[in-house]
Amino acid sequence: MATLSIDQRDRLHNDVRAYTVGVEEEFVLIDPATGRPSLTNTTVAAAETDIELQLELSRCQIETCTPVCASIEAVHREVRRARVALIDAAARSGSLPLAVGVPIWGPPTGSITDTPRYQRMAEHFGALAEQVICGCHVHVCVPERDLAVQVSNHLSHWLPPLLALTANSPIAEGIDTGHASWRHVVWARWPSAGPPPYFRSAAHYDDIVAGLAEDGHILDPAMVYWDVRLSAHLPTIEIRISDVPATVLETALLASLVRALVITSVAAIGRGHLAVPIASTRLRSACSCAARDGLASTRFPPALTQLLCHVRSALEESGDYEFTRDALATVLTSGNGAVRQRGALLAGGPANVVDVLSRLTVEGCEADDSQRAI
Repeated sequence: MATLSIDQRDRLHNDVRAYTVGVEEEFVLIDPATGRPSLTNTTVAAAETDIELQLELSRCQIETCTPVCASIEAVHREVRRARVALIDAAARSGSLPLAVGVPIWGPPTGSITDTPRYQRMAEHFGALAEQVICGCHVHVCVPERDLAVQVSNHLSHWLPPLLALTANSPIAEGIDTGHASWRHVVWARWPSAGPPPYFRSAAHYDDIVAGLAEDGHILDPAMVYWDVRLSAHLPTIEIRISDVPATVLETALLASLVRALVITSVAAIGRGHLAVPIASTRLRSACSCAARDGLASTRFPPALTQLLCHVRSALEESGDYEFTRDALATVLTSGNGAVRQRGALLAGGPANVVDVLSRLTVEGCEADDSQRAI
């Protein structure tokens, strides 16, 4: 088990600013006239903009990245700014980004982005690489790798409610899949995806990654697709369980809960508390239930309330408790992306789902930057 020196405990426990946050959001690009995928990500990424845009596996996907943020207020502001800038960049190519876990209609086969890495993935993994899935990745600074893997062990307990909270992909090929997060189901096909193993140390983590590479399950460390992983190039722990949330409020809520979980986990580790291992079959089953039922489950709204209680001390220390409590109440009352998509499908079919998603993607983005984001 990782143990913390007095200096480490003081630095990490007494200064929430040490837990900086960055958020990556993936979007589907569509043709606004048809609602079908628009294979324009290289054009959109090349547009002149003041935000960072990155290509994804499919030509109908694009990713935004926030700067490193010292507060959840800054995260909320930067996610809002990134969505506005992306919409502007996409409009110049005649496309529209949607915050949705899977596209309402899939792209044609052979739509892999033309970069050497993605083409190599397509050659190695075949049809598996044709999938289009959009997630939200929250990075929290934990520079000590032995500590980070112990944090991962703690976070695993809370992956199912985080997935239920952000589920935003119930519809694929124009029909209801029966799952609140179809993205999670599709994502699970990758051999390196799913809940992370229980780690004894950073060396144990590295041994498992090396084994995945040796067996041909990954081509590089960036293909470690666990729901929690250590970043391959940043001093962060990265939580990847979530669909891209429908709204900026939900993304800020996710980031707040994740950072508070990391802070709470570090505090527990500092007191010498190991995370209790969970059987992999049980954890996968719980995540599958979250993907299927989302907030309609009788278990996950109470689990989210328990999560809020679990991290309350960390949220109060950072000044984020009231925002997180109120934002969570809003989502539990109004519904997340999956709930709203299903309502739109019943009310007006797939075209109405696209219309609703286009509004939700920019919901809250009209706030003036001079105002408080939260």
